[in-house]
Amino acid sequence: MNRNITHIAEALDATLTGDGSGIASDVTHDSRQARQGVLFVAIKGHTMDGHRFVADVMRRGAAGIISEYDPPSDFGGAWIKVRDAREALAKAAAVINGNPSHNLDLVGITGTNGKTTTTYLCFALAEAAGVKPAMLTTVEYRIGDKSEPAVRTTPEASDTNRFLREAVDGGCKMAVMETSSQAIDLHRCDWLRFKVAVFTNLTRDHLDYHHTMENYFDAKKKLFDGRLGEAPSSSVINIDDEWGTKLASELRSSGQRVVTFSQSATSAADLSARDIEVSLIRGTSFQLSTPGGDRKITSPLVGKPHVYNMLAATATALELGYDLDSIVAGLSKCVGAPGRFERVPHEGDFAVVVDYAHTDDALLNTLKTARELTPGRIITVFGCGGDRDRTKRVPMGLVAGENSDLVFITSDNPRTEDPLKIIAEIEVGVVETGTEYQIVSDRREAIHRAISRASAGDVVIIAGKGHENYQIVGNEKFHFDDREVALDVLARLGDS
Repeated sequence: MNRNITHIAEALDATLTGDGSGIASDVTHDSRQARQGVLFVAIKGHTMDGHRFVADVMRRGAAGIISEYDPPSDFGGAWIKVRDAREALAKAAAVINGNPSHNLDLVGITGTNGKTTTTYLCFALAEAAGVKPAMLTTVEYRIGDKSEPAVRTTPEASDTNRFLREAVDGGCKMAVMETSSQAIDLHRCDWLRFKVAVFTNLTRDHLDYHHTMENYFDAKKKLFDGRLGEAPSSSVINIDDEWGTKLASELRSSGQRVVTFSQSATSAADLSARDIEVSLIRGTSFQLSTPGGDRKITSPLVGKPHVYNMLAATATALELGYDLDSIVAGLSKCVGAPGRFERVPHEGDFAVVVDYAHTDDALLNTLKTARELTPGRIITVFGCGGDRDRTKRVPMGLVAGENSDLVFITSDNPRTEDPLKIIAEIEVGVVETGTEYQIVSDRREAIHRAISRASAGDVVIIAGKGHENYQIVGNEKFHFDDREVALDVLARLGDS
């Protein structure tokens, strides 16, 4: 869509210098995307200053510049001075694309664990209700049956608004997106109108960025309390989580609509699950209680953590006005997100499961689920990413050791860190538990050794990467898919 630059400056409550009669067809903070008719937002970041590229983008026909600073004395184009460049990027993107979130039932899902699966479930429940949906996830960006691989969990505001405009133009009535804490903090979700915001849980992660759990929580809370522009119509919150209980209480005290869910039989939650049964063969079943009635749920998803995801998606669907019976039908068919407790198919008498768990809490949930379903041993393969939150490495080692019978510590995405140093930090936690373990830095070899050690009734958990089909070593990205590697190992062992 196209917008007059003067109109954009007014919407941003900004100061316009130069000719504002031009038309902007798009906005970006990435100088590589700047072209004829595109507004360029010059952001001064920690490692890069976008003002370095002003002259270059103007030579390539940019419609003008948005910046927190005054224009250079020799600048001749349209210059929009704003208070906060990132916030301006979000609002300009919304304005230029015609505020597409206003034409959708937009759902934002935040939390440490469960975002992706809950997003897939919400998408499936919309389809079951006869509504054409779109979704933005860690795995993929999808409009109806059209999909492309995801670049990041929550895209930049310009990319999100462009995507939502495409969704509206493509006939979508609903969209659901993961909203990470960093994306919220960096204003990528500003000026989106959320119909429903969902809080799954909050456990230790991203403390390299947020530093404290209180900061982490506060970043999440912005999705719910109106600091992104306006509060959602409804907030769906897990009150089995202590941070969720706190959030629900604070939102209710401010008069907002809150819908709660829980697995606790004694909880006063609006939606709850009881009589939960989980099987590696049959999936998960439970009795669902809602304000609109009770139903028996059967799902191909495996594990009690997924019950939380199903409760969150059900509460969201009810807030969107979907029929309870269509919700039940949708839950019975949705297989969830790739790489989330995904069973690797084979003919052996033991199970192999790939899971995205990359925090201590997520790994604990995965291993607890495996323990409930497995008569034999749990053999766990995992590592930790490099150049990321180091505070979770020892706790992940503790969780793996306490809940496994054999652990293989290996590489995840070491990036620019020494893989053996990452492994050594994890090892501290595993050693404390006294559980048998091996260090095998080569991930392919670690998966091979783990599967080779499996016997009847055992389960091999390959954790940390899930749906990812790459490994980052140094600054290079190589193709690596845990599921493919496991299938290859199983085939070779079956032939031997």
